[in-house]
Amino acid sequence: MAQILIRGGTVVTAEGSSRADVLIEDERVKQVGSALHASDAAVVEASGKLILPGGVDPHTHFDLPMFGTVSSDDHYTGHKAAAFGGTTTVMDFVPQPDTGTLRQGLQAWHAKADGKAAVDFGFHMNITRLAPETLDEIPRLVDEGVTTLKVFTAYNNRMRLPDGDIFQVMRVGGKHGMLTMLHAENGDVIEVLVAEALAAGNTSPEWHAHTRPAWGEVEAALRGIALAAQAQSPLYLVHMNVAGELDQLRFGRARGVPVMGETCPPYLFFTVDDLRREDGAKWICSPPMRTAEDNAALWGGLTDGSMQVVATDHCPFFFDGTRPILYDGRPLAIPGKELGRGDFTKIPNGVPGVGDRMPILWTTGVVQGRITASQFVALTSTNPAKIFGLYPRKGAIEPGSDADIVIWDPERRLTYGVAHAQHRTDYNLYEGWELRGFPEKVYLRGQLIVDGERWLGRAGMGTFLHRQPFAPIL
Repeated sequence: MAQILIRGGTVVTAEGSSRADVLIEDERVKQVGSALHASDAAVVEASGKLILPGGVDPHTHFDLPMFGTVSSDDHYTGHKAAAFGGTTTVMDFVPQPDTGTLRQGLQAWHAKADGKAAVDFGFHMNITRLAPETLDEIPRLVDEGVTTLKVFTAYNNRMRLPDGDIFQVMRVGGKHGMLTMLHAENGDVIEVLVAEALAAGNTSPEWHAHTRPAWGEVEAALRGIALAAQAQSPLYLVHMNVAGELDQLRFGRARGVPVMGETCPPYLFFTVDDLRREDGAKWICSPPMRTAEDNAALWGGLTDGSMQVVATDHCPFFFDGTRPILYDGRPLAIPGKELGRGDFTKIPNGVPGVGDRMPILWTTGVVQGRITASQFVALTSTNPAKIFGLYPRKGAIEPGSDADIVIWDPERRLTYGVAHAQHRTDYNLYEGWELRGFPEKVYLRGQLIVDGERWLGRAGMGTFLHRQPFAPIL
Protein backbone atom coordinates (compact mmCIF):
# COMPACT_ATOMS: atom_id res chain seq x y z
CA MET A 1 0.00 0.00 0.00
CA ALA A 2 1.38 3.39 -1.03
CA GLN A 3 2.05 5.72 1.90
CA ILE A 4 2.95 9.40 2.14
CA LEU A 5 4.03 11.09 5.37
CA ILE A 6 3.62 14.87 5.44
CA ARG A 7 5.91 15.87 8.27
CA GLY A 8 6.51 18.96 10.38
CA GLY A 9 3.64 21.20 9.29
CA THR A 10 0.76 22.86 11.10
CA VAL A 11 -2.60 21.21 10.48
CA VAL A 12 -5.40 23.79 10.27
CA THR A 13 -9.01 22.65 10.62
CA ALA A 14 -12.29 24.43 11.23
CA GLU A 15 -11.80 23.75 14.96
CA GLY A 16 -8.23 24.96 15.40
CA SER A 17 -4.62 24.34 14.47
CA SER A 18 -1.73 22.27 15.84
CA ARG A 19 1.68 21.02 14.83
CA ALA A 20 1.14 17.52 13.48
CA ASP A 21 2.20 14.99 10.86
CA VAL A 22 -0.28 13.46 8.44
CA LEU A 23 0.07 9.89 7.21
CA ILE A 24 -1.71 9.04 3.97
CA GLU A 25 -2.30 5.49 2.89
CA ASP A 26 -3.57 5.02 -0.66
CA GLU A 27 -6.44 7.52 -1.02
CA ARG A 28 -7.23 8.28 2.61
CA VAL A 29 -5.81 9.84 5.73
CA LYS A 30 -4.61 7.05 7.98
CA GLN A 31 -3.26 8.96 10.97
CA VAL A 32 -2.77 12.50 12.26
CA GLY A 33 -0.39 13.06 15.18
CA SER A 34 3.00 14.08 16.48
CA ALA A 35 6.25 12.42 15.39
CA LEU A 36 4.57 9.83 13.19
CA HIS A 37 6.76 7.16 11.65
CA ALA A 38 6.15 4.91 8.68
CA SER A 39 9.23 3.11 7.39
CA ASP A 40 7.97 2.67 3.82
CA ALA A 41 6.34 6.08 3.42
CA ALA A 42 7.49 8.77 1.02
CA VAL A 43 8.28 11.73 3.26
CA VAL A 44 7.18 15.27 2.37
CA GLU A 45 8.71 17.96 4.56
CA ALA A 46 6.22 20.69 5.49
CA SER A 47 8.13 22.65 8.12
CA GLY A 48 6.92 26.25 8.17
CA LYS A 49 3.92 25.32 6.05
CA LEU A 50 0.24 24.83 6.79
CA ILE A 51 -1.66 21.65 6.02
CA LEU A 52 -5.26 22.38 5.00
CA PRO A 53 -8.15 20.22 3.77
CA GLY A 54 -8.74 20.66 0.06
CA GLY A 55 -11.23 23.38 -0.77
CA VAL A 56 -14.86 22.59 -1.58
CA ASP A 57 -16.53 24.99 -4.03
CA PRO A 58 -20.25 24.22 -4.19
CA HIS A 59 -21.12 26.77 -6.90
CA THR A 60 -19.57 26.47 -10.36
CA HIS A 61 -20.73 26.51 -13.99
CA PHE A 62 -18.57 24.60 -16.46
CA ASP A 63 -19.31 24.27 -20.19
CA LEU A 64 -22.58 26.16 -19.70
CA PRO A 65 -24.36 27.41 -22.85
CA MET A 66 -25.40 31.08 -22.62
CA PHE A 67 -26.24 33.88 -25.07
CA GLY A 68 -25.01 32.01 -28.14
CA THR A 69 -21.71 30.95 -26.58
CA VAL A 70 -20.51 28.78 -23.71
CA SER A 71 -18.65 29.36 -20.45
CA SER A 72 -15.01 29.09 -21.39
CA ASP A 73 -13.89 26.54 -18.78
CA ASP A 74 -15.03 22.97 -19.24
CA HIS A 75 -14.88 20.19 -16.68
CA TYR A 76 -11.17 19.70 -17.28
CA THR A 77 -9.84 23.23 -17.57
CA GLY A 78 -12.03 24.51 -14.74
CA HIS A 79 -11.06 21.63 -12.48
CA LYS A 80 -7.39 22.25 -13.23
CA ALA A 81 -7.79 25.94 -12.31
CA ALA A 82 -9.58 24.92 -9.12
CA ALA A 83 -6.71 22.64 -8.12
CA PHE A 84 -4.05 25.32 -8.64
CA GLY A 85 -6.05 27.49 -6.22
CA GLY A 86 -6.29 24.74 -3.60
CA THR A 87 -9.80 23.46 -4.38
CA THR A 88 -10.19 19.70 -4.81
CA THR A 89 -13.99 19.34 -4.89
CA VAL A 90 -16.42 21.30 -7.08
CA MET A 91 -20.17 21.18 -7.66
CA ASP A 92 -21.84 22.10 -10.92
CA PHE A 93 -25.46 22.79 -11.86
CA VAL A 94 -27.36 20.56 -14.27
CA PRO A 95 -29.91 22.42 -16.42
CA GLN A 96 -33.35 20.86 -16.54
CA PRO A 97 -33.79 19.66 -20.15
CA ASP A 98 -36.37 21.43 -22.31
CA THR A 99 -37.93 18.03 -22.97
CA GLY A 100 -37.41 14.73 -21.21
CA THR A 101 -36.70 13.79 -17.63
CA LEU A 102 -34.42 15.12 -14.92
CA ARG A 103 -32.45 11.90 -15.16
CA GLN A 104 -31.84 12.51 -18.85
CA GLY A 105 -30.49 15.96 -18.00
CA LEU A 106 -28.24 14.37 -15.39
CA GLN A 107 -27.00 11.79 -17.89
CA ALA A 108 -26.19 14.54 -20.40
CA TRP A 109 -24.10 16.37 -17.78
CA HIS A 110 -22.30 13.18 -16.82
CA ALA A 111 -21.43 12.74 -20.50
CA LYS A 112 -19.83 16.20 -20.44
CA ALA A 113 -18.03 15.83 -17.13
CA ASP A 114 -17.04 12.26 -16.34
CA GLY A 115 -14.24 11.86 -18.89
CA LYS A 116 -12.80 15.32 -18.26
CA ALA A 117 -13.03 15.65 -14.48
CA ALA A 118 -9.66 16.39 -12.89
CA VAL A 119 -10.88 16.85 -9.29
CA ASP A 120 -13.80 15.26 -7.46
CA PHE A 121 -17.21 16.69 -8.27
CA GLY A 122 -20.93 16.67 -7.57
CA PHE A 123 -24.06 17.98 -9.24
CA HIS A 124 -27.06 20.12 -8.28
CA MET A 125 -30.28 19.94 -10.33
CA ASN A 126 -31.98 23.09 -11.60
CA ILE A 127 -35.77 22.95 -11.49
CA THR A 128 -37.02 25.49 -14.03
CA ARG A 129 -40.23 23.85 -15.21
CA LEU A 130 -42.64 22.02 -12.92
CA ALA A 131 -45.11 19.30 -13.83
CA PRO A 132 -46.58 16.46 -11.76
CA GLU A 133 -44.05 14.04 -13.23
CA THR A 134 -41.22 16.39 -12.20
CA LEU A 135 -42.39 16.33 -8.59
CA ASP A 136 -42.52 12.55 -8.76
CA GLU A 137 -39.00 12.38 -10.16
CA ILE A 138 -37.30 14.74 -7.68
CA PRO A 139 -36.97 12.15 -4.86
CA ARG A 140 -35.35 9.69 -7.26
CA LEU A 141 -32.44 12.07 -7.71
CA VAL A 142 -31.22 11.01 -4.27
CA ASP A 143 -30.49 7.55 -5.69
CA GLU A 144 -28.32 9.27 -8.32
CA GLY A 145 -26.30 11.02 -5.60
CA VAL A 146 -27.92 14.43 -6.21
CA THR A 147 -29.44 15.89 -3.06
CA THR A 148 -29.79 19.57 -3.97
CA LEU A 149 -32.26 21.51 -6.11
CA LYS A 150 -31.92 25.04 -7.44
CA VAL A 151 -34.82 27.39 -8.14
CA PHE A 152 -34.98 30.95 -9.43
CA THR A 153 -37.17 33.99 -8.79
CA ALA A 154 -35.62 35.72 -11.81
CA TYR A 155 -35.03 35.04 -15.52
CA ASN A 156 -38.67 35.27 -16.52
CA ASN A 157 -39.82 32.88 -19.25
CA ARG A 158 -36.54 30.99 -18.99
CA MET A 159 -35.76 29.68 -15.52
CA ARG A 160 -38.13 31.37 -13.09
CA LEU A 161 -40.72 29.38 -11.20
CA PRO A 162 -43.84 30.91 -9.64
CA ASP A 163 -43.89 30.99 -5.85
CA GLY A 164 -46.38 28.14 -5.65
CA ASP A 165 -44.10 25.92 -7.70
CA ILE A 166 -41.08 26.86 -5.59
CA PHE A 167 -43.11 25.96 -2.49
CA GLN A 168 -43.92 22.54 -3.98
CA VAL A 169 -40.28 21.88 -4.90
CA MET A 170 -39.20 22.81 -1.37
CA ARG A 171 -41.86 20.66 0.24
CA VAL A 172 -41.07 17.54 -1.79
CA GLY A 173 -37.33 18.08 -1.48
CA GLY A 174 -37.47 18.69 2.26
CA LYS A 175 -39.47 15.53 2.83
CA HIS A 176 -36.67 13.50 1.24
CA GLY A 177 -33.74 15.25 2.90
CA MET A 178 -32.91 17.47 -0.06
CA LEU A 179 -31.71 21.08 0.15
CA THR A 180 -33.23 23.81 -2.03
CA MET A 181 -30.89 26.53 -3.31
CA LEU A 182 -32.41 29.89 -4.28
CA HIS A 183 -31.32 32.56 -6.75
CA ALA A 184 -33.13 35.52 -5.20
CA GLU A 185 -33.97 38.48 -7.46
CA ASN A 186 -37.29 39.96 -8.59
CA GLY A 187 -37.74 38.92 -12.19
CA ASP A 188 -40.82 41.08 -12.80
CA VAL A 189 -39.10 44.30 -11.73
CA ILE A 190 -36.04 43.41 -13.80
CA GLU A 191 -38.16 42.94 -16.93
CA VAL A 192 -39.75 46.39 -16.52
CA LEU A 193 -36.48 48.18 -15.83
CA VAL A 194 -34.58 46.52 -18.66
CA ALA A 195 -37.24 47.51 -21.19
CA GLU A 196 -37.19 51.11 -19.92
CA ALA A 197 -33.38 51.29 -20.01
CA LEU A 198 -33.18 50.05 -23.58
CA ALA A 199 -35.96 52.38 -24.71
CA ALA A 200 -34.02 55.31 -23.23
CA GLY A 201 -30.80 54.23 -24.95
CA ASN A 202 -29.07 53.23 -21.71
CA THR A 203 -27.02 50.29 -22.91
CA SER A 204 -23.65 50.47 -21.12
CA PRO A 205 -22.57 47.75 -18.62
CA GLU A 206 -23.49 49.76 -15.51
CA TRP A 207 -27.15 49.43 -16.49
CA HIS A 208 -26.92 45.74 -15.79
CA ALA A 209 -26.73 46.74 -12.13
CA HIS A 210 -29.27 49.56 -12.34
CA THR A 211 -31.91 47.24 -13.82
CA ARG A 212 -31.43 44.60 -11.10
CA PRO A 213 -32.09 46.62 -7.92
CA ALA A 214 -30.76 45.46 -4.58
CA TRP A 215 -34.22 45.71 -3.04
CA GLY A 216 -35.33 42.96 -5.43
CA GLU A 217 -32.86 40.62 -3.81
CA VAL A 218 -33.86 41.66 -0.30
CA GLU A 219 -37.53 41.06 -1.03
CA ALA A 220 -36.97 37.79 -2.91
CA ALA A 221 -34.68 36.43 -0.19
CA LEU A 222 -37.29 37.09 2.50
CA ARG A 223 -39.96 35.55 0.27
CA GLY A 224 -37.80 32.46 -0.18
CA ILE A 225 -37.19 32.20 3.55
CA ALA A 226 -40.93 32.49 4.21
CA LEU A 227 -41.68 29.79 1.63
CA ALA A 228 -39.08 27.51 3.24
CA ALA A 229 -40.65 28.05 6.66
CA GLN A 230 -44.08 27.14 5.31
CA ALA A 231 -42.74 24.14 3.38
CA GLN A 232 -40.75 22.99 6.44
CA SER A 233 -37.73 22.70 4.19
CA PRO A 234 -34.10 23.84 4.43
CA LEU A 235 -32.98 26.68 2.17
CA TYR A 236 -29.60 27.89 0.92
CA LEU A 237 -29.29 31.41 -0.52
CA VAL A 238 -26.71 31.48 -3.30
CA HIS A 239 -24.35 34.36 -4.19
CA MET A 240 -25.53 36.82 -1.53
CA ASN A 241 -24.24 40.30 -2.41
CA VAL A 242 -26.22 42.95 -0.58
CA ALA A 243 -26.47 44.00 3.07
CA GLY A 244 -30.27 43.79 3.17
CA GLU A 245 -30.20 40.18 1.99
CA LEU A 246 -27.86 39.37 4.86
CA ASP A 247 -30.36 41.04 7.19
CA GLN A 248 -33.06 38.65 5.93
CA LEU A 249 -30.79 35.65 6.45
CA ARG A 250 -30.22 36.70 10.04
CA PHE A 251 -33.96 37.38 10.48
CA GLY A 252 -34.89 33.89 9.29
CA ARG A 253 -32.22 32.10 11.29
CA ALA A 254 -33.16 34.00 14.45
CA ARG A 255 -36.69 32.62 14.05
CA GLY A 256 -35.63 29.04 13.61
CA VAL A 257 -35.92 28.78 9.82
CA PRO A 258 -33.29 26.33 8.51
CA VAL A 259 -31.72 28.79 6.09
CA MET A 260 -28.05 29.21 5.20
CA GLY A 261 -26.15 31.42 2.79
CA GLU A 262 -23.04 31.91 0.71
CA THR A 263 -21.26 34.88 -0.80
CA CYS A 264 -18.58 35.04 -3.50
CA PRO A 265 -15.25 36.90 -3.44
CA PRO A 266 -16.10 39.58 -6.05
CA TYR A 267 -18.97 40.81 -3.87
CA LEU A 268 -16.46 41.52 -1.08
CA PHE A 269 -14.42 43.96 -3.17
CA PHE A 270 -16.06 45.32 -6.31
CA THR A 271 -18.91 47.78 -6.85
CA VAL A 272 -21.07 49.25 -9.57
CA ASP A 273 -18.22 51.68 -10.18
CA ASP A 274 -16.26 48.81 -11.75
CA LEU A 275 -19.04 48.39 -14.30
CA ARG A 276 -18.50 52.03 -15.31
CA ARG A 277 -14.93 51.29 -16.38
CA GLU A 278 -14.02 51.05 -20.04
CA ASP A 279 -13.69 47.29 -19.52
CA GLY A 280 -16.73 47.15 -17.23
CA ALA A 281 -18.17 44.09 -19.00
CA LYS A 282 -15.55 42.02 -17.17
CA TRP A 283 -17.56 42.51 -13.97
CA ILE A 284 -20.96 41.56 -15.42
CA CYS A 285 -22.56 38.74 -13.47
CA SER A 286 -25.95 38.15 -11.89
CA PRO A 287 -26.67 39.38 -9.33
CA PRO A 288 -24.46 42.42 -9.97
CA MET A 289 -21.80 44.24 -7.99
CA ARG A 290 -23.26 46.65 -5.44
CA THR A 291 -21.71 49.25 -3.12
CA ALA A 292 -18.80 49.62 -0.71
CA GLU A 293 -21.32 49.51 2.14
CA ASP A 294 -22.51 46.13 0.90
CA ASN A 295 -18.91 44.90 0.66
CA ALA A 296 -18.35 45.84 4.30
CA ALA A 297 -21.60 44.25 5.46
CA LEU A 298 -20.76 40.95 3.76
CA TRP A 299 -17.36 40.87 5.43
CA GLY A 300 -19.22 41.34 8.70
CA GLY A 301 -21.41 38.35 7.88
CA LEU A 302 -18.34 36.18 7.34
CA THR A 303 -16.63 37.40 10.50
CA ASP A 304 -19.61 36.81 12.79
CA GLY A 305 -20.69 33.52 11.20
CA SER A 306 -23.99 34.75 9.77
CA MET A 307 -22.99 33.32 6.37
CA GLN A 308 -21.70 29.81 6.15
CA VAL A 309 -19.84 29.51 2.83
CA VAL A 310 -17.63 31.40 0.40
CA ALA A 311 -18.21 29.91 -3.06
CA THR A 312 -17.43 31.38 -6.50
CA ASP A 313 -20.31 31.08 -8.99
CA HIS A 314 -17.46 30.46 -11.43
CA CYS A 315 -18.85 31.08 -14.93
CA PRO A 316 -16.06 32.56 -17.08
CA PHE A 317 -16.22 34.11 -20.51
CA PHE A 318 -13.59 35.75 -22.65
CA PHE A 319 -13.59 39.53 -22.41
CA ASP A 320 -12.73 39.66 -26.11
CA GLY A 321 -13.39 36.36 -27.79
CA THR A 322 -12.17 37.64 -31.14
CA ARG A 323 -8.55 37.57 -29.91
CA PRO A 324 -7.05 34.14 -29.21
CA ILE A 325 -5.06 33.32 -26.10
CA LEU A 326 -2.51 30.56 -25.73
CA TYR A 327 -3.87 27.74 -23.58
CA ASP A 328 -1.69 24.65 -23.13
CA GLY A 329 0.46 25.98 -25.96
CA ARG A 330 -2.38 26.27 -28.46
CA PRO A 331 -4.26 29.35 -29.66
CA LEU A 332 -7.87 29.43 -28.46
CA ALA A 333 -10.72 31.92 -28.81
CA ILE A 334 -14.29 31.48 -27.59
CA PRO A 335 -17.00 34.14 -28.18
CA GLY A 336 -17.45 36.12 -24.98
CA LYS A 337 -18.45 39.46 -23.56
CA GLU A 338 -17.84 41.30 -26.84
CA LEU A 339 -21.19 39.80 -27.92
CA GLY A 340 -22.83 42.51 -25.79
CA ARG A 341 -20.79 45.45 -26.99
CA GLY A 342 -23.36 48.26 -27.19
CA ASP A 343 -26.11 46.30 -25.36
CA PHE A 344 -25.64 45.16 -21.76
CA THR A 345 -28.47 42.61 -22.09
CA LYS A 346 -26.36 40.58 -24.53
CA ILE A 347 -23.22 40.39 -22.35
CA PRO A 348 -22.81 36.81 -21.08
CA ASN A 349 -23.37 36.89 -17.31
CA GLY A 350 -20.49 35.45 -15.34
CA VAL A 351 -16.96 35.90 -14.06
CA PRO A 352 -13.99 33.59 -13.45
CA GLY A 353 -13.15 32.68 -9.87
CA VAL A 354 -12.73 28.99 -9.01
CA GLY A 355 -8.95 29.32 -8.83
CA ASP A 356 -9.01 32.72 -7.12
CA ARG A 357 -11.21 31.97 -4.13
CA MET A 358 -8.75 30.56 -1.61
CA PRO A 359 -5.67 32.71 -2.33
CA ILE A 360 -7.71 35.92 -2.48
CA LEU A 361 -9.67 35.13 0.70
CA TRP A 362 -6.51 34.13 2.56
CA THR A 363 -4.74 37.43 1.88
CA THR A 364 -7.72 39.71 2.36
CA GLY A 365 -9.29 37.70 5.17
CA VAL A 366 -6.66 35.91 7.23
CA VAL A 367 -3.57 38.02 6.53
CA GLN A 368 -5.52 41.25 6.98
CA GLY A 369 -7.11 40.03 10.20
CA ARG A 370 -10.77 39.85 9.20
CA ILE A 371 -11.11 36.09 9.79
CA THR A 372 -8.99 33.42 11.44
CA ALA A 373 -7.27 30.57 9.64
CA SER A 374 -9.87 28.18 11.09
CA GLN A 375 -12.71 30.35 9.83
CA PHE A 376 -11.05 30.29 6.42
CA VAL A 377 -11.06 26.49 6.43
CA ALA A 378 -14.67 26.41 7.60
CA LEU A 379 -15.88 28.84 4.92
CA THR A 380 -13.98 27.29 2.02
CA SER A 381 -14.01 23.58 2.87
CA THR A 382 -15.59 22.17 6.03
CA ASN A 383 -18.90 24.03 6.01
CA PRO A 384 -19.74 23.28 2.36
CA ALA A 385 -18.71 19.65 2.88
CA LYS A 386 -21.15 19.41 5.78
CA ILE A 387 -24.00 21.35 4.16
CA PHE A 388 -23.82 19.33 0.93
CA GLY A 389 -23.58 15.87 2.45
CA LEU A 390 -19.87 15.14 2.00
CA TYR A 391 -18.43 15.43 5.51
CA PRO A 392 -16.19 13.89 6.86
CA ARG A 393 -15.13 12.34 3.56
CA LYS A 394 -14.38 15.88 2.39
CA GLY A 395 -13.58 19.03 4.35
CA ALA A 396 -11.61 17.25 7.07
CA ILE A 397 -8.13 15.96 7.85
CA GLU A 398 -8.85 12.98 10.08
CA PRO A 399 -8.48 9.21 9.85
CA GLY A 400 -10.76 7.87 7.13
CA SER A 401 -11.17 11.18 5.28
CA ASP A 402 -10.16 11.41 1.65
CA ALA A 403 -6.56 12.62 1.46
CA ASP A 404 -7.49 15.89 -0.24
CA ILE A 405 -4.74 18.02 1.21
CA VAL A 406 -3.20 21.40 0.45
CA ILE A 407 0.27 22.26 1.68
CA TRP A 408 -0.03 26.02 2.00
CA ASP A 409 2.92 28.38 2.08
CA PRO A 410 1.72 31.28 4.25
CA GLU A 411 4.77 33.40 3.43
CA ARG A 412 4.82 33.11 -0.34
CA ARG A 413 4.35 36.51 -1.96
CA LEU A 414 3.27 36.95 -5.55
CA THR A 415 1.67 39.40 -7.92
CA TYR A 416 -1.54 37.66 -8.93
CA GLY A 417 -3.39 37.58 -12.23
CA VAL A 418 -4.15 35.55 -15.34
CA ALA A 419 -0.86 33.66 -15.29
CA HIS A 420 -1.41 32.23 -11.80
CA ALA A 421 -5.16 31.72 -11.95
CA GLN A 422 -5.05 29.11 -14.76
CA HIS A 423 -8.62 29.81 -15.90
CA ARG A 424 -9.23 29.34 -19.61
CA THR A 425 -10.06 32.96 -20.30
CA ASP A 426 -8.30 36.21 -21.15
CA TYR A 427 -8.64 38.21 -17.92
CA ASN A 428 -8.67 38.02 -14.13
CA LEU A 429 -10.59 40.31 -11.79
CA TYR A 430 -7.62 40.49 -9.40
CA GLU A 431 -4.91 41.29 -11.94
CA GLY A 432 -1.92 42.89 -10.21
CA TRP A 433 -3.09 42.19 -6.63
CA GLU A 434 -0.26 41.52 -4.21
CA LEU A 435 -0.93 38.28 -2.33
CA ARG A 436 0.73 36.60 0.63
CA GLY A 437 0.03 32.90 1.00
CA PHE A 438 -0.48 30.37 -1.79
CA PRO A 439 -0.77 26.60 -2.33
CA GLU A 440 2.56 24.80 -2.70
CA LYS A 441 1.34 21.23 -3.20
CA VAL A 442 -2.18 19.89 -3.73
CA TYR A 443 -3.20 16.26 -3.26
CA LEU A 444 -6.41 14.67 -4.54
CA ARG A 445 -7.14 11.46 -2.66
CA GLY A 446 -3.44 11.06 -1.96
CA GLN A 447 -2.29 11.81 -5.51
CA LEU A 448 -0.10 14.87 -6.02
CA ILE A 449 -1.81 16.93 -8.72
CA VAL A 450 -0.19 20.35 -8.23
CA ASP A 451 3.47 20.73 -7.34
CA GLY A 452 4.38 24.41 -7.38
CA GLU A 453 3.86 25.51 -10.98
CA ARG A 454 3.65 21.93 -12.30
CA TRP A 455 0.36 20.28 -13.22
CA LEU A 456 0.39 16.54 -12.54
CA GLY A 457 -3.33 15.87 -12.77
CA ARG A 458 -5.16 14.43 -15.73
CA ALA A 459 -8.59 14.36 -17.28
CA GLY A 460 -10.82 11.60 -15.93
CA MET A 461 -9.13 11.21 -12.54
CA GLY A 462 -11.92 13.08 -10.74
CA THR A 463 -14.64 11.01 -9.09
CA PHE A 464 -18.37 11.79 -9.06
CA LEU A 465 -19.51 12.14 -5.46
CA HIS A 466 -22.77 10.52 -4.39
CA ARG A 467 -23.90 12.87 -1.64
CA GLN A 468 -26.00 12.01 1.39
CA PRO A 469 -29.50 13.43 2.07
CA PHE A 470 -30.55 14.96 5.40
CA ALA A 471 -27.25 16.87 5.67
CA PRO A 472 -26.88 19.10 8.74
CA ILE A 473 -28.10 22.69 8.95
CA LEU A 474 -25.25 24.87 10.15
